Amino acid sequence: MKEILNELYKHKTLTKNQAKEVLIDIAQEKYNEIEITSFLTVFILRTITVDELEGFRDAILSLCTPIDLTEYDPIDLCGTGGDEKNTFNISTISSFIVAGAGIPVAKHGNYGVSSISGSSNVMEFLGLKFTNDEKRLKEQIAKANICFLHAPLFHSAMKNVAPIRKKMGVKTFFNMLGPLVNPAKPKKQMVGVYSLELARIYEYIYQNTEKEFTIVHSLDGFDEISLTGQFKITRNNGSDILSPTHFGYNTVNCKELEGGDSVKEAAAIFMKILNGQGSETQNKVVLANSALAIQTYYPQLKISECLQKAEESLRNKKALKAFNTLLKIN
Repeated sequence: MKEILNELYKHKTLTKNQAKEVLIDIAQEKYNEIEITSFLTVFILRTITVDELEGFRDAILSLCTPIDLTEYDPIDLCGTGGDEKNTFNISTISSFIVAGAGIPVAKHGNYGVSSISGSSNVMEFLGLKFTNDEKRLKEQIAKANICFLHAPLFHSAMKNVAPIRKKMGVKTFFNMLGPLVNPAKPKKQMVGVYSLELARIYEYIYQNTEKEFTIVHSLDGFDEISLTGQFKITRNNGSDILSPTHFGYNTVNCKELEGGDSVKEAAAIFMKILNGQGSETQNKVVLANSALAIQTYYPQLKISECLQKAEESLRNKKALKAFNTLLKIN
């Protein structure tokens, strides 16, 4: 690691193969905590390259516990996190709305590192028992139209890095990797990123895959459609800068997106929205994200048609039913 760090400190970059090899070595516990922390810090201080991120992705996927859900052709809705906005769990709620709209979802999630409550924190608090058993996950997606893939159960090779990330308490390249390493390798994905720079990197990576994708970044820093201003979406066929009027909505106040100061508060907001008791702003934000995910799955549909499907899922408690069904399969 000393040689690698010396090269990186000279502003050199890693090739795709070098990046893959060093992350596999980290997983195999060849380096100590200080060396790993120093390595992670390099990529906080400078922009990661496409080759480096692809190498890290390939390393994690080569070490992960695979899960075959191809018969369901699911979509994943996942954000990088790391935007430091402390919003409520928008992509997780949207995942259940999309499932309630009839689209299979393989939701990849984890505990919060730089936020108070990640998707896994909320799901666990509400009673979901995580599993990597393929039979049970297939039962979940068959009956609830959604399964939850708790990252640590599939990426146990990286378990020695988790406490280091937690101690650092800031976003690292592992935040960037989360949406890229869904063990089900879904062919359709909507992903939120925390910067335009990362949106461009993701675009380069996804263009080399067979995915139908939508990359989202709100220009004021949110890693989802926040409706607080303009946002950029990048798809297989190009990019657009859009505003809340794309969904027929007005701009909202970011204060109304806050996710609380504890997992308990985040879970309460989660259930309030699924039960149809969310505020107008909360509902609009999850519906906008859900509609864009539905359009990612069905690109031929107009956004108004996708919004209608999302509204029906939330209003008619189909999203809530998907959630309750998922819990029963524990």
